[in-house]
Amino acid sequence: MKTAFLHAFLMTVDTGSMAEASRRLNITAAAVAQQIKALEGEIGVELVTRVGKTVRPTEAGYRVIERARTLLQDAANLKAIANLGEVSGELRLGSINTAVESLVPEVVAQLVIAYPDLRFHIKPALSSELFNEVQHGDLDAAVCLHPLFSLPKTLVWQQLREEKLIALAPLSLADKDPHELLRTQPFIRFDRKQWGGQQVDHYLRIANIVPRERIELSHLSAIATLVGRGVGVALVPDTVMPASITSRIVRLPLPINTRPRQLGILWQRASIHEKLINLFVNQAKILCQSSDIQ
Repeated sequence: MKTAFLHAFLMTVDTGSMAEASRRLNITAAAVAQQIKALEGEIGVELVTRVGKTVRPTEAGYRVIERARTLLQDAANLKAIANLGEVSGELRLGSINTAVESLVPEVVAQLVIAYPDLRFHIKPALSSELFNEVQHGDLDAAVCLHPLFSLPKTLVWQQLREEKLIALAPLSLADKDPHELLRTQPFIRFDRKQWGGQQVDHYLRIANIVPRERIELSHLSAIATLVGRGVGVALVPDTVMPASITSRIVRLPLPINTRPRQLGILWQRASIHEKLINLFVNQAKILCQSSDIQ
């Protein structure tokens, strides 16, 4: 059974279209259909069926989807084992949104220049989701926040930077007390479902501040943009954001010291892709120590 047949089948069911699968696989739609037909011939059952303009798995197709994904991953792992002395292969990397906008592209850009055979699949998500996917083996590593609990011994953590909470305000309010701003100005809240948002909620409680909530968002750059537009003030981790946004806001230190959030990289101990992960970790550490990232 050729792995190309499995790729064609999975890409078709994931996109719902042989035409779209052909574009993503860079082959013709007829070739996709032929590969799926060949796979069906080997297995002995129909795996897909047309429903209107879309292609969907048959009942048998649904039963083999996850096993097909596992087989493809096993094949990729065999290639990685055979090429342990070379820097090649694909790293399945997860990342929180703020790192996707700053750190991750810088690291990836430098690594692919140095190692042309290195490939990346990058998935943005919440830290809690990334933690679960690394733990279950769906991702090789993740740039995320340290969870609010102790890590299991099966996982490895490398801290990159600490980010204290700060108040964000428009430039016109730069001389104001941050607690007074948080009490009196419209408040743009960092999503409470996120670990960083839970730290914000903790700070508001210990500071006895009941904010005038206006908006709740999960994206720090969007929060900073709204602050710069005069929509309100915010309480957020002091993370990296584009200069086009930070030039319109002021970062105000807080009078109460709290535990900063920890940004780092998480992966499974003794991962088959440990060499690639270490390359990413080392480059990320170098960048986080430079003024370009801090």
